[in-house]
Amino acid sequence: MFQEHNIEVGDLIEVVKNGRKYTGILMPRYGLGDPNTLVLKLKNGYNIGLKLEGGFKIRLIKKGRRPVFPEKKITRKEGLPSISLIATGGTIGSRVDYLTGGVYMCVKPEELLYIIPELEDLVNIERISSPFLLASEDLTYKEWIKIAELTAKELNSGVDGVVITHGTDTLHYTSAALSFMLRNLCKPVAIVGAQRSPDRGSSDGAMNLICASIFASRAGMAEVAAVSHASLNDDYCYAIRGTKVRKMHTSRRDTFRPINDLPLAKIWPNGKIEIVNQRFKPRCKGEVELDAVFEPKVALIKAYPGSDPEVIDFFVDKEYKGIVIEGTGFGHVPTQTLDPQKSWLPKIKRAIEEGVTIVMTSQTIYGRVNPYVYRNLRLVSSLGVIYAEDMHPETAYVKLGWVLAHTKDPKQVKAMMLTNYAGEITPRSLFNEFLI
Repeated sequence: MFQEHNIEVGDLIEVVKNGRKYTGILMPRYGLGDPNTLVLKLKNGYNIGLKLEGGFKIRLIKKGRRPVFPEKKITRKEGLPSISLIATGGTIGSRVDYLTGGVYMCVKPEELLYIIPELEDLVNIERISSPFLLASEDLTYKEWIKIAELTAKELNSGVDGVVITHGTDTLHYTSAALSFMLRNLCKPVAIVGAQRSPDRGSSDGAMNLICASIFASRAGMAEVAAVSHASLNDDYCYAIRGTKVRKMHTSRRDTFRPINDLPLAKIWPNGKIEIVNQRFKPRCKGEVELDAVFEPKVALIKAYPGSDPEVIDFFVDKEYKGIVIEGTGFGHVPTQTLDPQKSWLPKIKRAIEEGVTIVMTSQTIYGRVNPYVYRNLRLVSSLGVIYAEDMHPETAYVKLGWVLAHTKDPKQVKAMMLTNYAGEITPRSLFNEFLI
C-alpha cells in the first residue's frame, strides 16, 4: 500500500478514516509492532496509532526524511554572566528514535542549544563538555566522580556557575554525590533534567534549562541544586537543595520535590529569582575543593512485613562495608517476631560485629527517624545502628559511601554520618516542609 503511493518512513501523509482526517509524519512502528497499525507523529509532537482496517484513504503530502537536529554555537554577549554546561545524557538530551518510536540519549550539547535560543540573551556559555551520554539508570559512582571532577574544574576556571544536564530517574543520587564531593563550594551548581523529550509538545526541558542557567549564573548562593518545573504549568521552577531533592512521580513535570526542607528558590524564565529558604550558603570567593571519593561496597535495602533478614548475611558475606536500611515509620525493622527466624536483630548484630556499618532511614520519606520512641527501636539502636536523622534513603546511601571512603573506624563513621555537611540534616522537622 505504501509503495503504491511512494510513501516512506519520515514522509508527511494524510490519512482519512471513518470520516476523520489525520495528518502527520509516518513512523516505522507498524513494522516493529502490530503489522496492521500505522503510527503518525502529529504536529503537536504526540503519536497516534491507526488500525489498517475498514474504509480509509491515504495520500502523500510531502516527502521527508528522518529529522536531524541542527547545531548552534552560542555567541558571547558583553555584560552577561557566564556558565559552563556539562551534558551527561537523559531525556533532556534526547530525541525521538524513528526506528522504534522511543527516545534515545544521543543528542550533542550543541543540538540541545539549538532549540533554546533564549539562552543567548541570558548567559554566556563559556564551555560545553560531555564526559559521556547515558541514561541516568546506567550511571555508577564512577560517573559521579567524573562529573564532580569536571564540575570542580569548570567552577575553578572563573565561570559564575555550572549547569549539568542529567536523566531524571537518578538525578537526586547524583545531586547528593556532588553535594558531598564538592567541598567549600562558593558558586551554584544546577543539575537539570526533563520528563518529556524535545519532540513532544509538552516538553519541559527548555524551560528547565533556562531556569537552571539563571540559577547557576545569578543566584546568590553556593549550593548544588536540582532545578525543574515547580508545577504542571510553564510558570516557574524550583531550585531544590541537592541533598534534599527526590524524584516523586514517574511522569509529572513537577516530579522533583524537597524532602524535609523548603525549596531554595523560585526561578522564572524571565530571570526573576525569589529566595524561599533562608537557610543556604551564600556565594563567596575561593576555589572549590574536590573530594570525589566513594566506597562502592555499600547497599540500600528495604524492610517490610515478613522480609527475610538473611539479605543482610548476603552483603556481609560479600564483604560489604555498609548497609542503609529503609525501615518503617521511625526506623523499625521486624524485631520481636513470633517466628524468631524473621527477626532482624541477630543479623544486624552479626553485621556490626564484623565491621559493617548499618544506617537506618525511613521509607516514609518525610519525617525523621527516632531510636527512642518504641522498645523495638531501642533494641535495634542498642546494637550500634546509626539513625540518620531526616535524611531520605538515597541521600543516606550516597553519604555513607562517601564517608566510608574516608574512614572505616566505627566512631568516626558515626560522627561523620551525623555531621551536617551539605544541608542533608536539618535541626528540626517543620510543619511547612511536608508535601511542597
